[in-house]
Amino acid sequence: MTESLSRAQARRIALAAQGFLDPRHTAPTMRTFARTLQRTGVLQVDSVNVLQRAHFMPLYSRMGPYDVELLRRAAERKPRRIVEYWAHVQAFMPVELWPHMRHRMDSYRAQRGKWGFTADETLEPRVLAAVRERGPVTARDLDEEFSRGPRAKDNWGWNWSEARKVLDYLFMVGDVAVAGRTPQFEVRYDLPERVLPADVLEAPTPTAAEAHKELVRRAAMSHGVATARCLADYYRLRQAPAPDRPSAQATVAELVEEGELVRVQVEGWSRPAYLHREARRPRKVSARALLSPFDPVVWERERTERLFDFRYRIEIYTPADKRVHGYYVLPFLLDDAIVARVDLKADRPGRVLVVKGAYAEPAAPLETAQELAEELRQLAGWLGLDDVVVEPRGDLAPGLSALV
Repeated sequence: MTESLSRAQARRIALAAQGFLDPRHTAPTMRTFARTLQRTGVLQVDSVNVLQRAHFMPLYSRMGPYDVELLRRAAERKPRRIVEYWAHVQAFMPVELWPHMRHRMDSYRAQRGKWGFTADETLEPRVLAAVRERGPVTARDLDEEFSRGPRAKDNWGWNWSEARKVLDYLFMVGDVAVAGRTPQFEVRYDLPERVLPADVLEAPTPTAAEAHKELVRRAAMSHGVATARCLADYYRLRQAPAPDRPSAQATVAELVEEGELVRVQVEGWSRPAYLHREARRPRKVSARALLSPFDPVVWERERTERLFDFRYRIEIYTPADKRVHGYYVLPFLLDDAIVARVDLKADRPGRVLVVKGAYAEPAAPLETAQELAEELRQLAGWLGLDDVVVEPRGDLAPGLSALV
């Protein structure tokens, strides 16, 4: 008989799997970082810096104020613990996942990249030789030597130089790796053997089916409970079968047969769901956190809506006059519910955290403004800002302004 879970149970299981049940420490350590990364699995990377870079925020939401050097040490100092790759999208992932990405790298090699425009094949050996000789390097370091003529503007990569296109292709196929980023957020590329630990590079390559299964397994651990579609999306796996691997649904069925996943029915979900056998089932989640637009909790919009009854869209690419809530809007998690959303901006020259808009959800409890005010003050302190200023936009703004 298939077990049934209420929406509230599923929500608490999901939050526990993402690390919101873990205790916070006054000064998070590398051990705290490792535990948090084990929960999230990956940390999405994004260039938007209106508040804080995307990859720093999920750690803050779970660990509280922490020294961001923890992440930089993990990504750039030996022994490296994490590395950037196209894991969900561009994301930090544990270095041990590199062998599991080799089939993905092979597929990008076969299709000559990912973006629909093709790097200059004749430049590849020369660019790779330059990386070998001078690395780590940025695309800008190689532009003068390898880029020529005006940049084309007829596709998504219109503003990429030839050097940048070739470096990105070499990155996607695993011939170079990300050694770090400059203060301007430019990628620094180097050879994988100068970035990744030797034991990772020397590890045998799993079969495509084995790699697929491992990624589904990790997605299930990070989700706690999820549909097959959500499990495939977490590491952007193709759901359809291929000659060298089964479909995502078949992989899920295999994990059910082995007892690692348990089929369940979740209240309000039309699709079957799968519970990881080690998922914690808390009776209560006492959390208070602002969630980045790129937080794994809100990645998959349908899942977010079904778990939290919270419809969420990123409006960064929406024209300003058509935005409903704002440019960089963060959901506010209180206990096991998303109770509000705030449009935030870090005014670094003015040393102020600006609340451009604040909106309560229909079922927000009376203490929402007070709890949000405390969270905003803590966030401002972590960002090195001295004050919080609330602009008069949104139904929650007046009460929040009076409290901060």
